[in-house]
Amino acid sequence: MGLGRIQVSKKIAIIGAGAAGLCGAKHMIEAGCDVTLYEIGSHVGGMWVYNNDNKLSSAYKTLHINTARDLTAFEDFRFDGNVQPFPDHRDMARYLAAYASAYDITRRIMFKTRVTDVRPAPTYAVERPRWQVVTEHGDTEDYDSVIVASGHLSKPEEVPLLRDGFTGEYLHSHYYRDPAVYASKRICVVGVGNSSCDIASDVCSTAERTVLVARSTPLIIPKLIFGRPFWEVLKPFYNPWVPAAVRGSAIKFFTWVVHGRMADLGFAPSTKKVHATSNANIVNHIRYQRVTVKQGIQAVHGRTLVFSDGTSEEFDTLIAATGYALELPFIKPEVMAVKDNGLDLYMRMVPPEWRGLYFLGFFNSDSALNWIVEGQIRWIREFELGRVALPTKAAMLTEIAERKAWLQRTFKASSRHNIEVEHIPYFKDLRRTMKEAQRRTGVPVRDIGIGTERRLAAPNPQPAAAE
Repeated sequence: MGLGRIQVSKKIAIIGAGAAGLCGAKHMIEAGCDVTLYEIGSHVGGMWVYNNDNKLSSAYKTLHINTARDLTAFEDFRFDGNVQPFPDHRDMARYLAAYASAYDITRRIMFKTRVTDVRPAPTYAVERPRWQVVTEHGDTEDYDSVIVASGHLSKPEEVPLLRDGFTGEYLHSHYYRDPAVYASKRICVVGVGNSSCDIASDVCSTAERTVLVARSTPLIIPKLIFGRPFWEVLKPFYNPWVPAAVRGSAIKFFTWVVHGRMADLGFAPSTKKVHATSNANIVNHIRYQRVTVKQGIQAVHGRTLVFSDGTSEEFDTLIAATGYALELPFIKPEVMAVKDNGLDLYMRMVPPEWRGLYFLGFFNSDSALNWIVEGQIRWIREFELGRVALPTKAAMLTEIAERKAWLQRTFKASSRHNIEVEHIPYFKDLRRTMKEAQRRTGVPVRDIGIGTERRLAAPNPQPAAAE
């Protein structure tokens, strides 16, 4: 895209070497920046590394991605053609390791290094921001900017009623790994997101009994339709000129074609949007009565669960797929506070009070994280190169308030929806705010490739070329 290089190399820290952190590093390195990544564990790939020694991954033995391979691939780095249409965690870990090697990122990573504090340096000024990164080893390093890409799926959000009341085997889905250990047991899985439906599908074939408790009403979209990934069939409806209502109707129609009515599976109806669940198996398991759906838990008495329909059952194991609590253990609340399981960030990335601090990948989305993160880092890059300017603090706070109000109007009240992003309107907002930022500095308004049409990625660069 003819970016060129900045005249003075900026020194940038990135927290986390998962998909978002690696993508951020790749683009900032190409822009001429001196990049250092901090990673708690000894591997790249974050949550996709099974039994990752960083202790933050929730990957289980049978985990596959929810978005199709070619949608999930970074724009300029495709998967190997032999990789299955919905890669598993092994495929993803290999892919991200290859990406880090191809773009000469790996040598810039400080492995086994936990960050304990990200703070403004004593010399910090809005006109010349400066940040300090402190590690568990007692080292402090100064940077021009910090990009936080540590993720938001590492601290289990517990429900005290379940955790403290159930006297059988209890675990949060974060710690679930292998279905084999649950054979012949009576299992209750609480939740109806991607993990809970995967886990219920895993255990139900060999368990004595499997119950899935839906705390909210799901939209379980199929992974395949007409033998093709669901995204590919729905792709024409994801053009920006297609009204959101039409797109939503198409999703519901094709879901109904494959899965029928959610209410017929035992789920309660809903009047507001929810984050869609993508699963290829759970509906069949429900239809075959391997999984029974319940709509809520009223009480817990030892191993006995009392459901909202008045029935009660005894279980051996309760697996709580009750989501995650967003946390930033290395940033003090006076710098960036977590509020209602969300962050007050302009365009989901910028704290209005600070300059040179960004958050990458802190969202739940209806599409591939990698695609959206690419749009985010291209947006961030322009500010770091000094080509564009942010709006006033008041304007950023107004945008944050408007986004919150839209979420409250649109989505069912739930902590997971506080960071919800729908990629079509979000990309539109990124492009709009970038044009506004370009006008503030008087540079020619141009397209920087945010949310471009998904296409087959260019051939992978050879790792040797990056040496």
